[in-house]
Amino acid sequence: MAVLSLGFTCRSHFPVLPLFYCLSKVQFNTVAAAAIETVDDKDSDHDKGSDQTSNGKAPEWKKLNSEDLGITSSMISKPTRLVLNGLKNKGHDVYLVGGCVRDLILKRTPKDFDILTSAELREVVRTFSRCEIVGRRFPICHVHVGNDMIEVSSISTSAQHSPRNMRNGSGKSSDSYDEDSIRFNNCLQRDFTINGLMFDPYAKVVYDYLGGIEDIRKAKVQTVFHAGKSFQEDCARILRGTRIAARLGFTISKETAHFLKNLSFLVQRLHRGRILMEINYMLAYGSAEASLRLLWKFGILEILLPIQAAYLVHSGFKRRDKRTNMLLSLFGNLDKLLAPDRPCPSSLWLAILALHKALADQPRYPSVVAAFSLAVHNGGDVLEAVKITQKVTKPHNRSFFELLEPEELDSQSLLYEVMDFDSSIKEALGQMTDGKFISKAMAAYPQAPHSDMVFIPLQLYLDARRIFECVKENVQKRFVPKQNSKIDYTSLSSGNLPEVRHVFARVVFDTVFPLNSSQEL
Repeated sequence: MAVLSLGFTCRSHFPVLPLFYCLSKVQFNTVAAAAIETVDDKDSDHDKGSDQTSNGKAPEWKKLNSEDLGITSSMISKPTRLVLNGLKNKGHDVYLVGGCVRDLILKRTPKDFDILTSAELREVVRTFSRCEIVGRRFPICHVHVGNDMIEVSSISTSAQHSPRNMRNGSGKSSDSYDEDSIRFNNCLQRDFTINGLMFDPYAKVVYDYLGGIEDIRKAKVQTVFHAGKSFQEDCARILRGTRIAARLGFTISKETAHFLKNLSFLVQRLHRGRILMEINYMLAYGSAEASLRLLWKFGILEILLPIQAAYLVHSGFKRRDKRTNMLLSLFGNLDKLLAPDRPCPSSLWLAILALHKALADQPRYPSVVAAFSLAVHNGGDVLEAVKITQKVTKPHNRSFFELLEPEELDSQSLLYEVMDFDSSIKEALGQMTDGKFISKAMAAYPQAPHSDMVFIPLQLYLDARRIFECVKENVQKRFVPKQNSKIDYTSLSSGNLPEVRHVFARVVFDTVFPLNSSQEL
């Protein structure tokens, strides 16, 4: 294994393009350290939506030219265009809705595209050969195009499940057939104003009924209607709001932040599968560090990831702390390699959490962590990893208490330490999925609220454990290492083990040995 192949240079490959001039006040690069400055203390207005329409005033509806906002058809993924064209050719109205419109305006790559159509769901199924209706409470269609899946919802279904029977301020009731009323009432069901935009790609019009464009300009996250009511109606919005603010680097309006913090306990009502999905969106798509900071700031981390919350309490990390630590640095380095359209599998961030817990419980020599990461990278050959590590002269990060001051270890001692570290990581992984252990661990830190929530399913635990199973002192089964240093994001997102191990090793190595030196290995 060539030494030069281990120059783990982490650089962002996703530059943010310039925005349309009316949005120039927004900072679009998510700076994780700025995540703690998320409350807009100057915001004195109540959140939009029902409060604005119930006073008899008509909302300020805006129809903006999408080209003036910098949106072009080439920014829409090809599978999405195929679904849009298929429905439009059948004579149905079609819109892009939700976060994808927001991201197109911000010149960001959407995580996915959601379509709203005038067609009934059964008509959508008849239009596409690979399509099925999913969901009972709020049914939608999943249309499969190649390896991609596009969500399609129906306007009629949305109207049936609308919790609010609103008037639009101009005297027309919510069951009016006026197209603006139909669109407006659909937008009222959105969670946040910046997600309440609708885009007709054929008319090239963006409909803004809730002031979403203005909130994008102000870089602000606020609920469509009263935040307390909104979060109680759907407590998943607490996690979504946190995730959106973290990913975009937006502030959170004063009222929304108040209820987000004071109603954070509601997330315990969510199904464990939904919690896993939301946590994965936070940690696997390039905004993990900022997400962890916000979860900690608003008192949500101790409910969802109590072991990590206890670590922050134990290390004296304040709610609005701008400092960093090893946990945040690990995920900051992971963020440098990911993007909304280039995520990692859940097993990777779970493996990083387990490695950090093992180090927090028992600090190790930098050479031990380096040798372990190299062994994971090269398919499990610990002896070769030890030889390479002994040639490393790059200085380690001395700010982490999880790393001991270096000592020169002979090959046998280093090998023993690596294998012991491997065992401790696997033990930590098991502890993180044990409710009884989590509850017991919390007792050591009375400042942190107790939680025994476990949302990691058995299969995910096994997937994470497989990342390390290649590390053996006497390799009997040969594991195939990755053959080059470039990340194959399709393989990574699918959980390809050599690719996952490669990224894991890069993240760990670059955290222990920061990239602030021109020296390469």
